[in-house]
Amino acid sequence: MKSKKKFKIFFWTIVIVSLFYVIKSYSFQHINVNNSINNIASVKNALEDNPVSLNDINTDYGKSASVLEEKANILIVPGHEPGSGGGGAEFGSVYERNLVVEIGQDLQQFLQTNPRYNVNITRDNKSWNLTFADYFKNNLNDIIAWEKTAKQTASKLVYLGAKSAPIIIHNTAPVNIAVRLYGITKWANENNIDLMIHLHLNDYPGHSTRVAGIYSGLVIYTPAIQYSNSATTKDVANAVFKRLALYNPISNFPLESSGMIDDPELIAVGAYNTSDVASMLIEYGYIYEPQFVNPKVRSLALKDLAYQTYLGLQDFFTKNNTVSVTSSYDPASLYIWNTPVKDSNSNPEDIYAMQTALIMDGDFPPTGKSRNECPHSGTFGSCTASALKLFQKKYKIVDENSIGQKTFSLLNSIYTKQKN
Repeated sequence: MKSKKKFKIFFWTIVIVSLFYVIKSYSFQHINVNNSINNIASVKNALEDNPVSLNDINTDYGKSASVLEEKANILIVPGHEPGSGGGGAEFGSVYERNLVVEIGQDLQQFLQTNPRYNVNITRDNKSWNLTFADYFKNNLNDIIAWEKTAKQTASKLVYLGAKSAPIIIHNTAPVNIAVRLYGITKWANENNIDLMIHLHLNDYPGHSTRVAGIYSGLVIYTPAIQYSNSATTKDVANAVFKRLALYNPISNFPLESSGMIDDPELIAVGAYNTSDVASMLIEYGYIYEPQFVNPKVRSLALKDLAYQTYLGLQDFFTKNNTVSVTSSYDPASLYIWNTPVKDSNSNPEDIYAMQTALIMDGDFPPTGKSRNECPHSGTFGSCTASALKLFQKKYKIVDENSIGQKTFSLLNSIYTKQKN
């Protein structure tokens, strides 16, 4: 009996300690900060920086689109490194480092349809963009020295009790990867970049790489309030977040539930006040979510995320403050939906399109369910079935037990934005 009692005490001690010290492992970089987050130094005026302001960004975007120098300069940074050893989250044969390149390339194409943007992307699946490969090779010592100076300067600052941030522990980047991340920031500072967007998918430790975890949803990381690029970044990131949150769940990991997080430690957003550029890091969801795992719907889902990000940037630059789920959103430009969905065996892209129409009409997820419970995934399950019943009831479609022609025609008119 004593041994059983001791075992129970030991077991619950482990559970409590594990819950208290839960470690959130991200698929991006971390630097060690030994000081309390409440005592992070204010660095707005201590370094000789020249942060991009909202006025700078809006002025660049607002000038004549015929002059290259007068465009808004955007740098897209797909997370992690090119090649098979590039790191990042993995789930079975699904690799974050590859999926974020696809999002980045789609986002680049959308942005390039607007002549007011000048867009660069750091890499593809196989290699760094030649500009960055040469920069890393030819400026390695300068990058290391610049990083060192920034850290030394920050360590000498007077601590002003800056606003605290949630204590979230990130993976520590190997030294060579960290140097390249700092190098990207240094290049952005030197090349008049207005906005830098790091693209990622999320994960957390403790579950098998073949068994889906319990968390889902998006989160955007921005610089901590004490950093020079914080205010500008947050204005842009807010617009992007508002757009993405119309169609996607917000992370249900407790420390991410606000959807936007200030972080003083991420190299990507300007650790040690290194970034003059408005810099955000978007985690679009968790690597094991069904829309990322299913190869039959993955490319459409990734393209949709890129499109939504583009629309969020457009909302910011055009000062669109009345964003709705249908405003400017044209899913038929991504996928032409011609075939009615019959059941769970239908084409996942058609199911995804149908779910899109239900989202646009306010029926998905169904009443009582959250977006985390009912992902926009191209999977026909109980959430989709319930949403369809609600849709049919709303429009008094009473003679179709399944997805008949009336239901399809009305949903398709919503999808193509032809509904009166």
